[in-house]
Amino acid sequence: MLKGIDPLLNAEVLQALRAMGHGDDLVIADTNFPAQSVADHTGLGMLLRIDAPAPRVVRAVLSLYPLDGFVEDAAARMEVVGQPEEIPAVQREVQAEIDAAEGRPWPMLPIERYAFYERAKAAYAVIQTGERRFYGCFAFRKGVIPPEA
Repeated sequence: MLKGIDPLLNAEVLQALRAMGHGDDLVIADTNFPAQSVADHTGLGMLLRIDAPAPRVVRAVLSLYPLDGFVEDAAARMEVVGQPEEIPAVQREVQAEIDAAEGRPWPMLPIERYAFYERAKAAYAVIQTGERRFYGCFAFRKGVIPPEA
């Protein structure tokens, strides 16, 4: 345990978050997502795990991880197949975590399922969570931390 770092963030996740650069994507996925096969294609090349619900994992990650303010799709969610306007409870809960971390409403864009898989394969890393609800899959583009004023 370390002071000021969420205890959900294990050593492998911390190393990946630290290694990522501006514009790199991080995928946080539910238990049904094909995480291992997708993770094999990522920059990290291995699957990370945090066995907790997706909103809790997102809260932990966003306590350290800046979102990219230069792009519109810095936060994205997998669309519900056949119902792209539907926003399941897990996605509403993650939206609340994003807004809290950023201190303001932050748009989370929908991505069609197969397009989401392609974005995930191009990501730096994938974290598979213990989330069992469907459509608990998210992509976050890393932003920058400005120099001290």
